[in-house]
Amino acid sequence: MEPLPEITLYDEVGGMPFFETLVDRFYAGVAADPTLLRLYPDQADLGPARRRLTLFLAQYWGGPTTYSDERGHPRLRQRHFPYEIGPEERDRWLASMRTALAAMDAPSDLTERLLDYFTTAAEAMRNRD
Repeated sequence: MEPLPEITLYDEVGGMPFFETLVDRFYAGVAADPTLLRLYPDQADLGPARRRLTLFLAQYWGGPTTYSDERGHPRLRQRHFPYEIGPEERDRWLASMRTALAAMDAPSDLTERLLDYFTTAAEAMRNRD
């Protein structure tokens, strides 16, 4: 008997549409927050950043490997190093992501897993006090 395929968080939340909506809601918060917006080199066009985050999150949670296929290893800390990310930027990023996630209709256990990851990742990107 073949083992059953693993069901990933990507599958549980409904795949790419979930991550597209989450990231769209997140970036609506970024666009309205001058502290976060200043971290983006092209503040007038957040589309490329939005696409990269969508692909990264989908891949991280078990979806297609498009992010790595296009960009290689994520190297998140290295990619974020040029931007001054301190406690305020971390906290505002998390607030925007929490707001976006709260607007989603994900089961509470999945929401908790996502929030745990976002909290850890946001702290890992911090590169100044």
